[in-house]
Amino acid sequence: MYKLWLLFDPRRALVALSAFLFVLALIIHFICLSTDRFNWLEGKPAVKAAAIELTSSVG
Repeated sequence: MYKLWLLFDPRRALVALSAFLFVLALIIHFICLSTDRFNWLEGKPAVKAAAIELTSSVG
């Protein structure tokens, strides 16, 4: 394993890995925010719509 670190500078590799993981986390969070099911900022509109359908089909 130590021979791998002879090829790469450990500081640059860890900074690059940290930057990549941070950008990946941002992308995943924005993808989740763009869906109705996983948008935790606007609430759960899919559940409200399902409740409206249930009440309208009963009456």
